[in-house]
Amino acid sequence: ALLPALLLLLLLPLAALAAAAVLLGLPSYDIPAGVNQPAKLRLVLTVLLGTAALGRILEKTGLCSQLTFGRYVRQGRKLALDPKLFIQDLQFNEVPVRVYQPKATSDGPRRGILFFHGGGWVFGSLDTYEKVCRYLSRESDSVVVSVQYRLAPEHKYPAAYEDCLNATQHFLQHLEHYGVDPARVTVCGDSAGGNLAAAVSQTLAARSDLPRLRAQILIYPGLQALDFNLPSYQQNRGVPLLFRERAAFFALLYLKGDALHLQEVLEGSHIPPDMRLKYRKWVSPDNIPEEFKVRGVKPLRPTDFISEVYETVKRFCEPNLCPLLAEDSVVQELPESFILTCEYDVLRDDGLLYKKRLEDNGVRVTWYHLEDGFHGIISLYDYCGFSFPSGKKGLDRVVDFIKSL
Repeated sequence: ALLPALLLLLLLPLAALAAAAVLLGLPSYDIPAGVNQPAKLRLVLTVLLGTAALGRILEKTGLCSQLTFGRYVRQGRKLALDPKLFIQDLQFNEVPVRVYQPKATSDGPRRGILFFHGGGWVFGSLDTYEKVCRYLSRESDSVVVSVQYRLAPEHKYPAAYEDCLNATQHFLQHLEHYGVDPARVTVCGDSAGGNLAAAVSQTLAARSDLPRLRAQILIYPGLQALDFNLPSYQQNRGVPLLFRERAAFFALLYLKGDALHLQEVLEGSHIPPDMRLKYRKWVSPDNIPEEFKVRGVKPLRPTDFISEVYETVKRFCEPNLCPLLAEDSVVQELPESFILTCEYDVLRDDGLLYKKRLEDNGVRVTWYHLEDGFHGIISLYDYCGFSFPSGKKGLDRVVDFIKSL
């Protein structure tokens, strides 16, 4: 009993310092009046900023690293047993997974969903997305496989992609064991998980030795790292829960394990002019509908190319890392797609650009745009006792799409 008391006494002053840091920092963040539940979002932001500040203090005291503390806090509380689901932790090709199976009897094989969680390839776990995966399984009457891929910076690209691909291949090879229809398997992910779902879908599109994926579901996915100055990056640079600088920071951690060239990447100095010209047909403000530019976008002067930086980040041009850069021959083979975007999200334009690419190549796309949505809203649909109705609305549209397959 003494140890917890001492720990509490230690953490109280640290928490006070963290709270002060949060209060001082809040004015620098932008929470537009148009977002869903702005007061609640400010509260969530306060918690996250407090966690980050306390993590920095703990790291400086040598108690634990800021990353470890942040991951621990994001785990969330353990949920009670779900009377409608059979849930088990397994390994698919040595990748940890959690399988959700409805207990109710079914007239035939069910749909199968591979779910890849978000968190910038750095945060997130099976527990973090437990509530979302339970909801998807229950409401769509599907078998859901949540994949715990290895996280950066300890495990750099392509570790996360390889884990998701290996787990998906294993599932596709053993569908009968889980009562899943081989013609109705979908990959799904949000944010970094949407990136992984898109990359896995591209890889499997040409495979004839496995059942063909029925669909891909991409929830505010991050799909490119060439241009962090697209309209949505300019408009929403300070809007929670993903800031412009953090988006580039996470991409660098995933690629290299560090963010030493963050400023150069933000400015665009990391891509050669000839390569930027090559990809302009896919990554350009010109491909963003005009209605998404009304909140204020200014053309930026191209920055000077720095070859030394490019040498360290040139794998950003690999489609397995940036699926928006895949060749047309690959995109044409992709399955039916669902893309969800949020107006107040730096990654909004990644989704819009990919939507256009898919449609230009004859792929059927269901697009749902949350006019008052912000990045991460789906996983906050029911957060710590209060709800974000727009997040629930978006999650229900995902369920509706799954049920239509």
